[in-house]
Formats: sequence, C-alpha cells, structure tokens
Amino acid sequence: MSVTVTDLQQSTAIPMPTTPWKRTRGEQLGTVVTFLISALAAAFIVLVTGLAGVDGWAFTFLIIFLLVTTVRAFKADAKVRKEMFVSVAIFATAALAFTPWMSIFASVVLKGARGFKPNFFVGDMRTTIPDDELNLGGAGHAIVGSIMMVLNATIITLPLGILSGVYLTEVRGRLTFLVRFVVQSMSGVPSIVAGLFIYTTFVNYTNSFSGLAGSFALAILMLPTVARTAEEVLKLVPDDLRSASYALGARQWRTSLMVVLPTVRSGLTTAAILGVARVIGETAPLLLTSLSSNSFVFNPLGGPIGSLPTYVFGLLQIGTENAINRAWTGALVLMLLVLALFTTARFIGGKDRR
Repeated sequence: MSVTVTDLQQSTAIPMPTTPWKRTRGEQLGTVVTFLISALAAAFIVLVTGLAGVDGWAFTFLIIFLLVTTVRAFKADAKVRKEMFVSVAIFATAALAFTPWMSIFASVVLKGARGFKPNFFVGDMRTTIPDDELNLGGAGHAIVGSIMMVLNATIITLPLGILSGVYLTEVRGRLTFLVRFVVQSMSGVPSIVAGLFIYTTFVNYTNSFSGLAGSFALAILMLPTVARTAEEVLKLVPDDLRSASYALGARQWRTSLMVVLPTVRSGLTTAAILGVARVIGETAPLLLTSLSSNSFVFNPLGGPIGSLPTYVFGLLQIGTENAINRAWTGALVLMLLVLALFTTARFIGGKDRR
C-alpha cells in the first residue's frame, strides 16, 4: 500500500506559527482606554489647580498615565508585569527627553508665526524702529548677511576639511597624530574663543568689523565637524577599490582623487551641510567680528554686517512687544534653515548607497 505526499499532508496537521509578541485586541483596547482616562484626568486637574498651559497638561498626563499603567501591571502575571514595567520605563524616558524639545519647537512656531510676513524676508530695519508694526521693516538684511558669511566660511572650510580627512585616512603620514589631535581639540573650543581669536588677529589689524571676519570665525568652528565627518566617511571606502587602482598603475594621489573621493561624494556633501548647520546659529563669535547692521550689506569687507543670530539677540535686548515678536520670527526662520539643512543632509546621505 503506497502513501502519497498528499495523504501525509492531509493526515498531519501543521500548526500555524505563533506570534507571542503581538498584542491582543484586549491589550490594545486597554492601552487606548488608559490613554483617554489619563488625558481627561490631566485636563480636569489643570482646570482646578494652578497648573496651566500645554506644559502643565503634558506633565500631569505623563504622571497619571505612568501611575495607571503601573497599577494595571500589578494585576498581570509575572512575565507580563516585567514587560509592562520595561515599557513604562522606556516610554517615560522617551517622553522626558522628547517633551522639552517639542515644547521649544511649538513655542518658536506659535510665537514666530505672528511676524511671518512677506516683508520680513525682503525688508530691513534701516527706517523702521523695533517697536513698529510687524508689517513694517524686516530681516532681509540679516538673512542675506547670514547666508553670505556661512557661504564664505564653507568655501574656506570645505577644502581644508576634506584634505584633513584624506591625510588622516589615505596618506597617514608622520603628522597624523598631530592633525587628529588638533582637529579633536578644535571641536571643544568655545565659540567665543574663536571670535576673540579673529578679533585680535584680523579685526584689530583692519580696524573694522566685517563679514569676512565673521566668516573666519565661523570657519574655525566648522572645520572640526567637516574634518571628522570626512574622515569617518572616507573610512567606509573598501580597500579593494584602492588595491584595484594601485594594480592598474595609479599613484596614491590619483587613486584618492579619481577613485576614493568620487565614491563618497554624497558623504562629503553631507559633511559640508552638517558643518553649515553647526555654525549658522552662532551668535557670540559674530558679536566680536561682524557686529550688526540695520541695512543690506553685500560687500564682505564693507563694514559691520547683520545676521540672524545678532538680529534676534539685539531685539531681545530691547524688550518691547513687537521687538520680541520680531525676535521670535527671526528664531523661527533660523530654525527652519537648520531643519532644511539637516533634511537635505539626510536626503543626500541616503540617496547614494555605493
């Protein structure tokens, strides 16, 4: 009597694979109910106590949610209780780390949106006092000044940073330890020190604040970020590519220039963008080098020049209502510029996966 494979499949019941990590519908419903109860209880406590605003509600909600979840955990068995305690700890840590950032972000967006008008991007403060209406004047001169100084700093820093990375990863000469030590030491230099250095060596020599002096200060702060990022990116190039180039008779400089650098082109672009995002919001070095201005200045050596950080700093010192609103709008524009740079870096860094 012969037995076919079909008969064996029909007589043997193959169990379906289980997914013990998947939460049941009852557990999901319990989490939703706990979330709603905590939110309503937090809203009630905010109404009857001295707590106020979104921050007070969020803090109260977090405490109530953690307490209710902990009570629910004691009613479960030991395995589920341990899992719930770990989940509560992770959720609480993430909330404590994420909530302050979200509070700052929401505050800048809500308060900065009041002055987010077309004139803010094309006007200047030459004929406008800080307490005038928000539809007068603008920060166009500060935006242009920031872009010009950051662009000049990038032109100075990018070749030096890439060359430093190539020397540390490709050449590996006698000065490798010294170059790496200097780069790492520069990454810990306070920004005010960079401003003081340019002030004593360049501003005092030319007897004038200028956009070029601000660019030099920003370049000092950019260089460690670009150099260290370029070094890490160049380390990702497989040695097989270098060996293949050497086997074809190419010299080391030609291998680095024609093989290694094109392979990590997107990574080097990311290094440059991260360096720009690192310095675009610096205020202290610009107060000692470029100072500030209320009108458009397009010449890097044409005297003091405005920038978004000094624009915000100066308006906050005045302290009037419209001045503070303008400062919040300047902070919002600055934050959007940094966000755009980081988004671009992530897009470029993930686009080319060679």
